[in-house]
Amino acid sequence: MRAVVVNSFGGPDVVEVVETEVPEPGAREVRIKVSAASLNPVDAGVRAGVFGGAGKRIGLGWDVAGTVDAVGVAGSWSVGDEVVALDHGMVKPLGTHAEYVVVDTDAAALAPTTVDAVRAATLPLNALTASQALDRLELTPGDSLLVTGAAGAVGGYAVQLAAHRGISVTGLAREADEAFVRSLGAGRFVGDVADRGFDAVLDAAVLGEPALAGVRDGGRYIGVIPQAEPASVRGVRTGAVEVSADGARLAELVRLVDEGVLTTRVAETFALEDAAKAHARLDGGGVRGRLVLVP
Repeated sequence: MRAVVVNSFGGPDVVEVVETEVPEPGAREVRIKVSAASLNPVDAGVRAGVFGGAGKRIGLGWDVAGTVDAVGVAGSWSVGDEVVALDHGMVKPLGTHAEYVVVDTDAAALAPTTVDAVRAATLPLNALTASQALDRLELTPGDSLLVTGAAGAVGGYAVQLAAHRGISVTGLAREADEAFVRSLGAGRFVGDVADRGFDAVLDAAVLGEPALAGVRDGGRYIGVIPQAEPASVRGVRTGAVEVSADGARLAELVRLVDEGVLTTRVAETFALEDAAKAHARLDGGGVRGRLVLVP
């Protein structure tokens, strides 16, 4: 099969498409024939060597939508099931940017029925990150939340999920994105952190201390890059979410897609052999929605 890998670190030019063996599922694993797999900023970080792995061949890709084509012992899936999954891991020999991928059985969920595989592939990593970050904040209906980067992938899902939970959401993004952010369910929109008094902030834009300044004394801050959160001040509890594969939670998010609560966004699709071009497009910035590779 073909798979996207890096053998050295650098820019988009180090991205390669290689021929490799089709992986076999082990116990409690499932193999997915990939229909679509989105490209995320974490992939660019892996490509650049941010997470280590020098001297190794590293596969790229975390998100996948596709069809189960083989199951291991004690598998809970059947050949032919349409699924989405998160293949978690920074440094691994193969990722989802391939024609086939093997994941744990409990990392997958049935795919949405209201969107195609390309759109479904944009869900797992970003929606799970947003959902698990909100869990860490322990908010209740009526609490106030500031979401930075509210027009982005994680921030957009966070706005929609928080509004669905009855939380009072303020979205922070560029002024040109105000109408879009409000359409996601944000009751208020801001272009900078001018207020202090939010019960919590979900810092999807990785602003750090400026975002922390918007939280009331004794409030909560959650970032999206592990170990990169600012130090606690004024009694504000700080932390960062480290996303984990969770098929049960992913199934809940799929249900919200099918109910129209969550909106999937695709910026552009690329053939698998054009993975380097997709990386160059990501590095160019200004992408709204996800870039998706289609084998």
